Amino acid sequence: RYRQVPTFGPATIRNFSANSSGMKCMAARNSEDLLQCSIPVFNGLLPEPHNSSVLQLLFTMAHWHGLAKLRMHSDWTLEIMDQVTSTVSQQFRDFKATVCLAYAMHELCQEVKARSQCSKHKSNMLEQGVVVVESQTSTKNAQCTKTFNFQTYKFHALGDYVSTICQYGTSDLYSSKPVSPENVILHT
Repeated sequence: RYRQVPTFGPATIRNFSANSSGMKCMAARNSEDLLQCSIPVFNGLLPEPHNSSVLQLLFTMAHWHGLAKLRMHSDWTLEIMDQVTSTVSQQFRDFKATVCLAYAMHELCQEVKARSQCSKHKSNMLEQGVVVVESQTSTKNAQCTKTFNFQTYKFHALGDYVSTICQYGTSDLYSSKPVSPENVILHT
């Protein structure tokens, strides 16, 4: 359904790939475009009440994202962002407790293939005498059941955005990209 979304402007919303769920190494603009177009794309995919729950979560995520990208904040916008952060956190917990439990989720075909290749590589290493620590995952070629996991750093860090903006400024002023010593110019 993302493929049916028309482009908007020369560089605002670009054409989506044929398989948006299989996109790898996405740029930030790709993630942003997916979020901005998600409500009409997801509308009607699930039966009620799950459809309303998903659409409300997408709207709140888009609202939070818009607040996070502001280039100038006031105490008022930071207070709103703090409230929206709490709302989006609660909506994700509700999403996991209601919508995710209603549907069985499995690995994508490419994930099964990658896991199979990894297990073959481990068995080849064992044959060569290299010690490999075995993981808890199954080595069968069947699709494993997946669950929604929001116990990740991305979700954990949502609560720190407001305090980070207060301490360091808006997110367009700094980068988490490592700086190499060759690029550092010393001013004397």
